[in-house]
Amino acid sequence: MSASSAFNDEKGGSSSVGEPEYGHDPASGGIFSSDYKRHDDLKEMLDSNKDSLKLEAMKRIVAMVARGKNASDLFPAVVKNVACKNIEVKKLVYVYLVRYAEEQQDLALLSISTFQRGLKDPNQLIRASALRVLSSIRVTIIVPIMMLAIKEAASDMSPYVRKTAAHAIPKLYSLDPEQKDQLIEVIEKLLADKTTLVAGSVVMAFEEVCPERIDLIHKNYRKLCNLLIDVEEWGQVVIINMLTRYARTQFLNPNINESLLEEGGEKTFYGSEEDEDEDDEDKDKKAEVATMAKRKPYVMDPDHRLLLRNTKPLLQSRNAAVVMAVAQLYFHLAPKAEVGVIAKALVRLLRSHSEVQYVVLQNVATMTIKRRGMFEPYLKSFYIRSTDPTQIKVLKLEVLTNLANETNISTILREFQTYIKSMDKDFVAATIQAIGRCATNIGEVRDTCLNGLVQLLSNRDELVVAESVVVIKKLLQMQPEKHSDIIKHMAKLIDNIQVPMARASILWLIGEYCEHVPKISPDVLRKMAKSFTNEEDIVKLQIINLAAKLYLTNSKQTKLLTQYVLNLAKYDQNYDIRDRARFIRQLIVPTEKSGALSKYAKKLFLALKPAPVLESPFKDRDHFQLGSLSHLLNAKAGGYQELPDWPEAAPDPSVRNVEVPEWTKCSSREKRKEKKVEKPFYSDSEGESGPTESADSESDSANGSESVSGSEVSGSGSESEESEEGSESEEEEEEEDEEKDKKKKKKELKKKPVQESESEQSSEEEEEERKHERKSKPRKSDSETESGDEEESESESSQSESDESESEAEVKKKKKAAQSKPPAKPVKTDGKKEKKEMSLLDLDDFEPAPSPQVTPVNSFLSSSLVTDLEGLSLSDSVLSPATIAPSSALKSYELLHRITGEGLSVEYCFSRQPFSPDANMVAVQIQFTNNATSDTKNLHMEDVKLQSGMRVKEFPEIELLPAGETTTAVMGIDFCDSTQAANFQLCTHTRKFFVSIQPPVGELMRPIFLTENEFKKEQGQLMGMNEITERLTLDVKCRNEHTIVQRVTTAANLSRVPCGSDKECRFAGRTVTSSSLVLVTVATKEEGAAQLTVNCEKMVIGTMLVKDILQALTQ
Repeated sequence: MSASSAFNDEKGGSSSVGEPEYGHDPASGGIFSSDYKRHDDLKEMLDSNKDSLKLEAMKRIVAMVARGKNASDLFPAVVKNVACKNIEVKKLVYVYLVRYAEEQQDLALLSISTFQRGLKDPNQLIRASALRVLSSIRVTIIVPIMMLAIKEAASDMSPYVRKTAAHAIPKLYSLDPEQKDQLIEVIEKLLADKTTLVAGSVVMAFEEVCPERIDLIHKNYRKLCNLLIDVEEWGQVVIINMLTRYARTQFLNPNINESLLEEGGEKTFYGSEEDEDEDDEDKDKKAEVATMAKRKPYVMDPDHRLLLRNTKPLLQSRNAAVVMAVAQLYFHLAPKAEVGVIAKALVRLLRSHSEVQYVVLQNVATMTIKRRGMFEPYLKSFYIRSTDPTQIKVLKLEVLTNLANETNISTILREFQTYIKSMDKDFVAATIQAIGRCATNIGEVRDTCLNGLVQLLSNRDELVVAESVVVIKKLLQMQPEKHSDIIKHMAKLIDNIQVPMARASILWLIGEYCEHVPKISPDVLRKMAKSFTNEEDIVKLQIINLAAKLYLTNSKQTKLLTQYVLNLAKYDQNYDIRDRARFIRQLIVPTEKSGALSKYAKKLFLALKPAPVLESPFKDRDHFQLGSLSHLLNAKAGGYQELPDWPEAAPDPSVRNVEVPEWTKCSSREKRKEKKVEKPFYSDSEGESGPTESADSESDSANGSESVSGSEVSGSGSESEESEEGSESEEEEEEEDEEKDKKKKKKELKKKPVQESESEQSSEEEEEERKHERKSKPRKSDSETESGDEEESESESSQSESDESESEAEVKKKKKAAQSKPPAKPVKTDGKKEKKEMSLLDLDDFEPAPSPQVTPVNSFLSSSLVTDLEGLSLSDSVLSPATIAPSSALKSYELLHRITGEGLSVEYCFSRQPFSPDANMVAVQIQFTNNATSDTKNLHMEDVKLQSGMRVKEFPEIELLPAGETTTAVMGIDFCDSTQAANFQLCTHTRKFFVSIQPPVGELMRPIFLTENEFKKEQGQLMGMNEITERLTLDVKCRNEHTIVQRVTTAANLSRVPCGSDKECRFAGRTVTSSSLVLVTVATKEEGAAQLTVNCEKMVIGTMLVKDILQALTQ
């Protein structure tokens, strides 16, 4: 009974999935049974008509595969179920087939028609699995079928299927390399894909199939840079490594000027020792270098800056490989001044597993040879823990030795002293070698190190003594005449030291420098001659050498001793020693038979030997790309691609410009919107329309009468991405040009804060005329505008600096975000105007005063109040909370232009007053001016579009605004501690205008009063990741305390904190929504140098605030 039940259990298979089936009955002999019944139960379940049984069988089979059991004999039974209608069963069948299709190719080929049908399945997972199985069948007959399947999958609607197609490309290429040209076409198509899911996989395929085809990357370069942050981690690694090689071929070396100057300096230094003609030549060369440096100042390509800026956030990735990839990119591509940012991220990785530590430390060791300075602040992170494995300890020692300099050598040597007491003998030997290297590199501590090593000679551990002797021998070779005492001391130790290598080293030293110790050396030889027969071979050889050298320098005392030693060696058991004795006797004891060499015996034995150079084993590793396997092994691994050298001249940057097709200028959604808005097709204000989302400007773009740059700004998110790739650099440089105009205008207005109303009006009119002129340009023709834009971008790019390009691209990011926020049915607007308006709203985060029209102060405040405010001094030693108000007038921003608003102009400012209905909201004061001839009625808000978490308290409806009148209202916005825009419709009785309010980060705060002690206490709790420090050079006009306070409080709504030092200004505030603490310190130094520190619980707010305050203080 029990036997039958056991048999039934076994039949069910629940107890032993995939295990060898032993019979439970001792008489059954199951242990010797053949395999013909194996998995019968699973085969029966797979043949049944019930999907539930098939599913259970497939789960068990996949579990077997996962545990490494062989389930290949089930292939025929499983492959029949490819056509099963149950999706779950089908998925598991494909999982099994991917594993075994390569082994069972003949059976898989029988089902190839089923796989092809799977490629048309409505479920994306099935389509992808079918392609995966198809590409796993490694038979050349089906190459055309695979090629067709990959081409179809590359055009699939599902990004997951397109990703699988990218994975199949290298498989097909390895099977049949002749398909390379067709596969490159597919890769080119997939590289244009805009989804993050596909990006990493297609770049991997590109690296496998055609890494030399850099021309395929040109058009997709900017897109890859922008998508990088959202790609999956392993895709990021592949893309970053590929872009590193791409950048090395397309951009100039950012450190070229430094290297030129260094070369020039070296030439003159060496030239000074030679004759005058060569001196003149060197001077000419130096002059050439200097003029070349002057003639061609290095300007970073905006695309180079884009790559550096978009990879920087990935230093915070949780994946060590991504961090390492970004670190090597910065090391190989970034200017020297910017490489330092990677140090902190790499040090963070040292807290990871020992395998990760090993790879990171290998790369850090290479970096520290060339860029020692960037790791010096993190010296203590490389101190060795007792729990570290030996290989990690040795690498940390290497880094510490590389970082050693005059300032930190004392702490490093103290650390080394503790390491010598370790039980790990290999580590102790490495430490002693490290001490030797420190002594070699830093002359000041050579004597200290020597004395320390001499003390180690009395150590009980033979290995420590031997290693010390070897290192001392190398150090003494540098200055032997100064250290005769040490040589004497070592001679005395010869009786105690038993390690053969150490005894041999001491004897070599005494022999080499026998002239410095003339009294001791013969005595040492006497002792050694006594124990000659009992010594190790290595020691015997050195005794013979010592005897020969003493015979040549002091033959009176040592002649008989030398003959005695040579006679002993003549009959030694070791033939090396016998040969050496015979050779030396003939060389040093002249006889009639001895040749001409014996004359030169002294020169041969006592020649000056160069001191050994103690170098880092990582010295020449940086010719391999950091982070690569080749770098780790210090040998070229299979598949490694060399890092190209920088080009002499920059290749044409226009190859990365992408032209936007005409049809993207007006989408069908926009056409639908146009029908809804009841408005004449042509409007009087057509040329001037702003971001009002009204149909008048949209009709303009629909006719295609815009400039090319006009097509760059589009409503939907996907279009904005395309346009961004389009002519990004032109767009940014136009914006930059406009920004410069605005800043000049603003400065003029600031100089005269209190002006007569007439002069204000005239200046406004002049500015309006400028805008009219600027906007009338696109009316010419497409070709004229296009050429104009190109000229403008060329002239701009020659002047733009790297830091400017950084802020430009940040603007662009903001703009992209803002464009995706307006309501669900956006309408195309005039490109030039919209671009300008967007820069108004987006630059608030980065520019101190980006508005094109800075409203004169008297629009909000009386002139007497302005003068009072300007007279306020914030440099008193103690500030009460009453003096929190900033000394500069409030900045106003344009919400609606009077032309766009058909006579209604709207401006807003952040009043910095508490919003009484809700303390978590920022008070926004809005000023409405009716410039039209008719009255405006029912001014109110509608259709508020906000990001999650944000709230708005609407201003009360304004029933009537007579012609020529001005009124103000206050609304509250809870921005949720972010600089996301609040979008809404401003409605009158006849029209609706789409507008948005975006706050600068400095307006998201409210001032608080802290004492100096409270400030220090809070600052102490916000260290590490919550602290951002930047060095800066203050603007010439901003060197006094009063101006610094004024500029900081203008940039951010913070209050001054009392400070005992006159070299520091401190400010404090809290964010309005979450009450997170914000602390700012500006510490001034000599010659306008300063250090800005921001401590903030919210890192994003802190980072943005640093940029704003830096801009305020340096411009």
